[in-house]
This record gives sequence, C-alpha cells and structure tokens, in this order.
Amino acid sequence: MRESGDRHRANGNGWRQWYNRTGLPADVGRLNRCGRRTRGVERTVLFQPPIPTTYSGLSDDEVATAIVARKQALGGRLVILGHHYQQDEVIQFADFTGDSLKLSQIGARQREAEFIVFCGVHFMAESADILSGDEVSVILPDLSAGCSMADMAELEQLEDAWEFLEHECQATVIPITYVNSAASIKAFCGGHGGACCTSSNARAMLEWALDRGEKVIFLPDQHLGRNTAYAMGIGLDEMVLYDPALASGGLSPQQAGDAKIILWKGHCSVHGLFTAAQCDEIRESDADCKVLVHPECSWEVVQKADLAGSTEFIIQAVGSAAPGSKWAIGTEIHLVNRLAARHPQQSIRSLAGIQCLCTTMYRIDTRHLLWVLDELAAGRIVNRIQVDGETKRQAVIALERMLANVAPHPVAIKSRFAPRPLER
Repeated sequence: MRESGDRHRANGNGWRQWYNRTGLPADVGRLNRCGRRTRGVERTVLFQPPIPTTYSGLSDDEVATAIVARKQALGGRLVILGHHYQQDEVIQFADFTGDSLKLSQIGARQREAEFIVFCGVHFMAESADILSGDEVSVILPDLSAGCSMADMAELEQLEDAWEFLEHECQATVIPITYVNSAASIKAFCGGHGGACCTSSNARAMLEWALDRGEKVIFLPDQHLGRNTAYAMGIGLDEMVLYDPALASGGLSPQQAGDAKIILWKGHCSVHGLFTAAQCDEIRESDADCKVLVHPECSWEVVQKADLAGSTEFIIQAVGSAAPGSKWAIGTEIHLVNRLAARHPQQSIRSLAGIQCLCTTMYRIDTRHLLWVLDELAAGRIVNRIQVDGETKRQAVIALERMLANVAPHPVAIKSRFAPRPLER
C-alpha cells in the first residue's frame, strides 16, 4: 500500500519507482537488514543494478581517458563533487572536494550547472538536491553507496522519541541532527525548531540550540554529541543515551527530565574502530607522535588524543605542521593515505593497525562514474536523487540554519596545542 505522499517517478533506466516522503525509492522495500518489515518503520534499502558489462572490459587508463573526455564535452553543465573519504582513483576527477560541510556549501552555490555528480554517499546527494535549484539534477554514481550511521535513525523512531520527550519533559527540547542523516530526519528537525550540524560546527549548533531551549536531542551520532557537549563543559552526568530499539529509548521519565543532552544511540562504523588502547600504544612506542582524531570517535579515544576535530580541521592541522612532525590519525584510511602522500616531510600513519575504510563510499568507482557520464552524454539521467517538495521545504530550514553558523576556519573540539595558521 502506497502512502498518500508517495510520488511515482521514472528514472533514467526506464524503471518505475515509488518515492516516499524520505525522498528514496520505496519499491526496493521498507525492510530491516534481515529483510523483514519493522513496525511501520521505513527502512529503505537502495540497490544498484549491475551496469553494462562493457565497462568491466575497459582498462583503468581507458576509463580515465573516457571520463576526461566526457567532462570536457559536458563542460559547465557538469560539476563533480568528491568527499575526502573517496578513493584517489575517483577524487582526481572531482571539480570540488571537501567534507560534508564544505560540500554542502559548494552544492548550495551551484546554480549554473545542470548536473551535480556526487562522489560520496546518499545523504550527501540528498543534501545537494535540497540546497541546489530544482533545475539541477543530482546524481549518485552507485545507489548502494549509503551510510550505516544515517540508517540508525528512522523518521518514525524520531517521532516516537519526540512524543516521549514532549510528554515527560517539562522543558523546551531542540532537535539537532548531524548532517549524516536522511532528508526526512533533517525535515523533522527543521519543522520542530531545530537544525543540522556538521563536525565542523557541532559546538556552534549546540550553543544555538541551548540558547533556544533547555534540552537538546542530538542524533544520530552519540559520539559527536557527547564529545562536543563535554568540550562545552556539560558533564557526562547531564547526558543520557536514547536507544530507539527500546521502549521510551530505555529511559525513565526522571532520566529524560534530568538530562540536558539526549544522545541518540548511533555511531560511525569507521570511527568506531579506533580505541583508547591504540592511543596508549602510540604513546608508548613514540612519545613525539601526536594523536589526531575525528570527533566521531568515542569519548575515551578523544580524551586520549592531542587534537580532535572535523575532517577539514584534520587537513588543516597536518598542513600547518612543521616538517618532521609525527601523526597518528584516527579517521578514514583514504584521507590518511592522501595526507601522507601530500606531506612526505612528515610522518603520518593511521591510529589503527587495521584498514579503517568507509566501505559504502568505496562503492563509488571510476566505472560507475563513467557510466553516469556516458548516460548524460546520451541525454539520459540515471541515478538521480530527488527529495520530494514537502520534505525539501522543511529540510532546507535545518540546513540553512547550519550554514548560517559556520566559523571562518575549522575549529578543534579538543586541542592540547594550537596548530600554526596555514600560509596563504
């Protein structure tokens, strides 16, 4: 049974798909990871059908040459955005690179291009569609490039949490969602006096929220919320964890009422691989090596680190460091390897001894990129990401509030020393 708000669209492959209010194809099923329906919760799984086999027969050099040719032919009609976690083979073709905040800002400025090809994951493409004009088509080269963290917060779960908090808390609650979330979650926050944030401006947005209410529900990443609030001087005893899989989030009315920050039980699967023990091992093996981590890491890891900040902050900290500096970095491996190649005069390694890879981002490869560009050259738009009008109307409120509270330079969530300013 279709919801009344669903829209029937045809994509560039000739498939007919239903789009629900989350802006995602619904014909692939509202299923949980075991393939069963959850109690009305929309768990939409995007599936990328195989691309033509001719692409697998091309050499890497042939693919690269063809991508360059397609970019030249499409000219100013095309903009390719690449996230920092993207593999080098793909990001070399990006017109702009950045973290979620930077790419949101760039996406909002695209008014001349007809096509934005987003080499990232699904929630990023959704944000680009929300912020760009209706005349711009946003394309994700592989529809299966999702985000496990974004999948940890469903709209109906948030509605249940809101109903519980409204009933039990005699206070104004402001919802703040990390940009790593579905369009429907952003729309809920925008429609309920809240906003989005990124790791670059999480502190600014928490301060913004607490200027407007007594409590904040922060989702879906508990670690970014906890690390940011703690850095603001909010005690761990003033935070509680809301588990959407449990009745009332596993909280008593008193726990909810006493808390200043309600953290959603969600996390990043990549940054969850870094541990406090790894920090200790670095200290023991090389006292001169500084530990630099992303605030999606656990509180225990951030407390052990010398520096914690957004992806752009990590890039700035390394870029401004003196030759001979040593770094153990707790973030996605493609970015760590790229920084090591860019700064050979420094010693740069991953904090973990294992490959901390964003596997869903890795699904975007050069052959899928070439395929979508070939289709555009032939006058066909495939893998277009579209958010429906009502969701877009509410979500843009949350995103614009985020974009209105951005510091001119990346700011550390935690710092034991101040990095030198970048030379310009």
